[in-house]
Amino acid sequence: METYGRILLIAMPAFLLLVLFEKWYGWRKGNDTVSNMDMISSLSSGVTNVTKDVLGLAVGIVSYGWMLEHFQLMSIANHWFTYVIAFLVVDFQAYWVHRWNHKINILWNHHIIHHSSEEFNLACALRQNISVFVNLFTFLLLPAALLGVPGQVVATILPLHLFAQFWYHTRHIGRLGFLEKIIVTPSHHRVHHAINPEYLDKNLAAIFIWWDKWFGTFQEEKDDVPPVYGITRPAATWNPIRINFQHLWLLMKDAWRTSSWWDKLRIWVMPTGWRPADVEARYPVYKIEDVYHFEKYQPWHHRWLPAWSWVQLAATLLLVSYLFANIAAIGSPDMFLYGGFIFLQVYAFTDLMDRHQHAWLWEAGKNALGISWILYSGDWFGLKALHPLLPPLLMGYFVVATIGSAWFCRQQGGQQTNAAASGVAA
Repeated sequence: METYGRILLIAMPAFLLLVLFEKWYGWRKGNDTVSNMDMISSLSSGVTNVTKDVLGLAVGIVSYGWMLEHFQLMSIANHWFTYVIAFLVVDFQAYWVHRWNHKINILWNHHIIHHSSEEFNLACALRQNISVFVNLFTFLLLPAALLGVPGQVVATILPLHLFAQFWYHTRHIGRLGFLEKIIVTPSHHRVHHAINPEYLDKNLAAIFIWWDKWFGTFQEEKDDVPPVYGITRPAATWNPIRINFQHLWLLMKDAWRTSSWWDKLRIWVMPTGWRPADVEARYPVYKIEDVYHFEKYQPWHHRWLPAWSWVQLAATLLLVSYLFANIAAIGSPDMFLYGGFIFLQVYAFTDLMDRHQHAWLWEAGKNALGISWILYSGDWFGLKALHPLLPPLLMGYFVVATIGSAWFCRQQGGQQTNAAASGVAA
């Protein structure tokens, strides 16, 4: 956990700079593909995902170390070729996990957050899940275990493999010639994120596109079929925590509501999107039918809310960076309390972005917890060691954040009231 946290202290600023560069580049070229609120939502999702990962809030049913101990047939030296083998096996695993995530109802809940943006840009690459608490598919690394690939090699490859999937989430890079036949490119991945019928559930590979070509899931981007991005049942929220559990909540409600016991059991493993017939008839869910004519999620907001949301995101990034840099010193169980606070922070300010009238209550509750912790412990998880004024300054931020959130809720609530009154008068 500590090592991964320190890696992220370098990776997070790099990803943020690249996201902002893409925003600037698109603006400069007159083709801005990064909307402000969507970008903040994506970055917030990335914060929750890396926090979950650093805290180790997911366990494997079968660990790689266990497979190595019980199934190793040979031993290979820790050589550069060992890393190549490990990378290929990890990429093979990624293809099949990705494919099952798209095809099986309950597994789609693990992946829906990544497709929830109605844009396609580097920021949406950071939309990663927090809903996976049990890793089911470590067994797909069995080929590496049979060959005796050391565990530390696999542990090194896994984050590198994940980071290598960042760059191709962009609309500013066209086709790349012969590379289109070897690796996943932006063109391939634009197809993957599209909801056009021609493109659904295609190009599932992570790094090497040959898996799609070998297993029948490849689709080239067509010049006459511009990709339309998102999910067919729109998330309609900027709150990444809500998005992570939307599909699961729908499955739970459908399983409860259906009168068929067989449907109650099989709904979890049916193809993605399947619902019991009786439930679908009584409780229809909006689904995009015409991908070229639907309204993207862009609710009205106060003109200063994006700036305020950036302030909240910046504060969140500072808080999470401090956690990652000091996780060993903070230790358990305090690091889990800190992680829970980060989740509350993200939930509160993204709920405000959605214009929820009572979002300030989340903000106030979260900040009350923060202030209480500082008053109780006399510190903020060791922050006083950097400078004795930092905990009081943090308390000041909590107070200002509460007031700011309440003010925006009042302003936006008033706007809704005025709009409703205008509608009645008309």
